[in-house]
Amino acid sequence: MATIKADEITKIIREQIENYQQVMAVEEVGAVISVGDGIARIHGLDKVMAGEMLAFPHDVVGIALNLEEDQVGAVLLGDYTKIEEGDPVRRTKKIMSVPVGEALIGRVVNPLGQPLDDKGLIATNQRSPIERLAPGVIDRQPVREPVQTGIKAIDAMIPVGRGQRELIIGDRQTGKTAIILDTIINQRKGDLICIYCAIGQKRSTVAQVIKTLTDGEAMEHSIVVTASASEPATMQYIAPFAACAMGEFFRDHGKHAVCFYDDLSKHAQAYREISLLLRRPPGREAYPGDVFFLHSRLLERAAKMSKDLGGGSLSALPVIETQAGDVSAYIPTNVISITDGQIYLESDLFNIGVRPAINAGISVSRVGGNAQIKAMRQVAGSLRLDMAQFRELAAFAQFGSELDKATQAQLGRGRRLTELLKQDQFQPLPVEKQVLGIFAGTNGYVDDIPVEDVRRFEKGLYSFVETNYSSVLKTLAEKKAIDDSLRADMKKAIEDFKQRFASDRKMAEAATS
Repeated sequence: MATIKADEITKIIREQIENYQQVMAVEEVGAVISVGDGIARIHGLDKVMAGEMLAFPHDVVGIALNLEEDQVGAVLLGDYTKIEEGDPVRRTKKIMSVPVGEALIGRVVNPLGQPLDDKGLIATNQRSPIERLAPGVIDRQPVREPVQTGIKAIDAMIPVGRGQRELIIGDRQTGKTAIILDTIINQRKGDLICIYCAIGQKRSTVAQVIKTLTDGEAMEHSIVVTASASEPATMQYIAPFAACAMGEFFRDHGKHAVCFYDDLSKHAQAYREISLLLRRPPGREAYPGDVFFLHSRLLERAAKMSKDLGGGSLSALPVIETQAGDVSAYIPTNVISITDGQIYLESDLFNIGVRPAINAGISVSRVGGNAQIKAMRQVAGSLRLDMAQFRELAAFAQFGSELDKATQAQLGRGRRLTELLKQDQFQPLPVEKQVLGIFAGTNGYVDDIPVEDVRRFEKGLYSFVETNYSSVLKTLAEKKAIDDSLRADMKKAIEDFKQRFASDRKMAEAATS
């Protein structure tokens, strides 16, 4: 028979009392007062932080944007039609974040990082907040390495460097997205990871972009983030921040990435819609007062990191669509003042067949020759200035006044250089071929060739040098600079081809006559 010992029971009870811990799970829960157009007003979340994620029923998440005295204004992400008045809302105490990592390369995702390409779940457990502070001045180093776009006019006149922010601006249908696609396709054998962010575009357009990248074998180093026109303004608003967070992962791991935001005009419109629904006071063109900060905090995150922090880089090429060429509108002037230069595409040039339709006068890169290899600096030093002067001279010469010999020669050279800088879409050129072609143009080798034959001459020159003088291209690619012996070899190659081209032309003329 078991005996009950009082002292043992007392000891056990005393231990239990001493080790007793009261754990309370405190959850802040609010309620939806009103909901509509992707905006919810919530009562009861007193301690919520700006930008904090909120959990709604039906797996819908929201971001707290307006913190008012008696209520919180939040934007809803996902299917907000399921949310009703009176629904409970919980704080998550987390800032909005997206999945990041190598697993995203080659995938098409929405701004929440959910796959849209039917290739299954994304195998990464790493996440990064969509809003982060940009690296400080000490953490950066100057832009020195080029982002080779493969487009002669850009690499020669308006070079883009790793860590730079270069704006692509122009009216609709002037080839802005074409420049982006050429740049992505040109990175095929490089180490640059490209993130294309489509904001407010038609789904058919995004599908066409993905097809082009797949056909050009460029999806292997690309991520596509899309918030199409059919998605709510809230998704379009977070899309570029999500794309930037994905790019920052590579930057912070010593790698190189470039983000294309296509386009920030629609992004500003989505933010204006959200702000007006949140009853924020409107400013110029009904945009909210912080629309400048919206784009500056996004684009400032592009940086070339210092060697101590791995030396990685994130470049940004935002797109802005102008209305009837008006670059002095609110959003265009804002973004021009944030970026390190702009590539201005002109409808008039596009319509007369100058493609890419880059206006050399207004376009500029504030990084300049630092973002070029030495060989390109040597051959294209004054090219942008020459082209801008030619445009002005050509406009003046239309009045039909008598022109002196020097002016006629300048006009002739300008017309041939314009032909030389034309380029077909989805045919990016390696930098050594670009250097060779521009060397021929700026040193007068095409001055006596009829304007209509210049492009044929250029095409023939590349294949001739590849076959007969392959060492020239190889040396250019390796040395990235032109010394006296290489210059002599380049001259000899061009002169040899020019003789062959002239004799071929004479034979063709004789045959036709």
